[in-house]
Amino acid sequence: MRKIYLILLTAAIALAMSGCGENGDVSSHPQSNSDMSEAVSDMVSEEKDMMSDLGEDMGDGISDIGEAIGDGVSDLGEGVSELIDDMDGQDDHSSSRDDQKKTESDGAITADTSKDETVETAASVPADTDFAALSNEKQGWGQGVQMDEKNRPLSSLLYQEKYGCYDALFIGPEEKKLYLTFDEGYENGYTASILDTLKEKGVSAVFFVTLDYIEREPELIQRMIDEGHVVGNHSANHPSFPTVSIDERCQEILQVEQIMKDQFGYEDMHLFRPPAGEFSDQVLAQMQSMGYKTVFWSYAYKDWDPNNQMGPDKAIEKVCGALHDGAIYLLHAVSSDNAAILGDFIDKAREQGYTFALL
Repeated sequence: MRKIYLILLTAAIALAMSGCGENGDVSSHPQSNSDMSEAVSDMVSEEKDMMSDLGEDMGDGISDIGEAIGDGVSDLGEGVSELIDDMDGQDDHSSSRDDQKKTESDGAITADTSKDETVETAASVPADTDFAALSNEKQGWGQGVQMDEKNRPLSSLLYQEKYGCYDALFIGPEEKKLYLTFDEGYENGYTASILDTLKEKGVSAVFFVTLDYIEREPELIQRMIDEGHVVGNHSANHPSFPTVSIDERCQEILQVEQIMKDQFGYEDMHLFRPPAGEFSDQVLAQMQSMGYKTVFWSYAYKDWDPNNQMGPDKAIEKVCGALHDGAIYLLHAVSSDNAAILGDFIDKAREQGYTFALL
């Protein structure tokens, strides 16, 4: 644009000069010189005005482009922000699942159904869902060491909420009640003493027994029944239930039921404890379909090794230190410590306002 004005300016000057006289002496025609100067001045002024207008137009155009770019960047930023929020939500969901895999000193928490996102979990399973369609991924259980302000294990509360729809029990209601349970895989000479203490204190408990134990210790089984305790099903051969077939699980349960009916006339088996605390969604649903509540625990300690007992003093301190509302205690009857501290534990718990109840 500037080049066009310069060409026009040059042409005007040449034209003016051509009309100044035949000899071309500009100075000899002052009026012509004045007119020419004014013309040049006017053209220069017009050029400046046009260039100024052009600059303003270009400035406005650049401003509009900048605003458009700014709006685009803003929209892009909002889109990126929304994408990040979505990713954070997915990370939170993944973290939540990963938190369920932590291993604690008192046991392992390994709940994870993330491998197959199409598998329904406990929180979403309708009441009439076929349990065979559920995940059979093996999960282990231990109450962990993280507690809430009321000394209740956080993992027990979490799992109770997640799996309670299967009639699974990881902790009792928030009441000052305690529930004593004993696992009986084999007899180590302490069950009679435990039964004596429970009778003396007027406390009932649940004894989870295997087929071998029933066959070997019929007198103790009869005492449990006669003295008002509940005999629970701990399976015939103590396998990890997620690792055996649906039919095998049925047989494991029914064999124990049958011998209890045949030998003791006991038909009230409705509590099941999975061997080693290992389970799956499918196992829980199957047990529920067979009329069982699956009982875990909200407190257990390393008491199952007869050759590695900590001594009564440490044991009573440990067990009493775990008191909380709705506590389901798992104690192994093979432990000399448990037999020694049971009476004192019951007394100390009652001093703190707890009562003992059956599940």
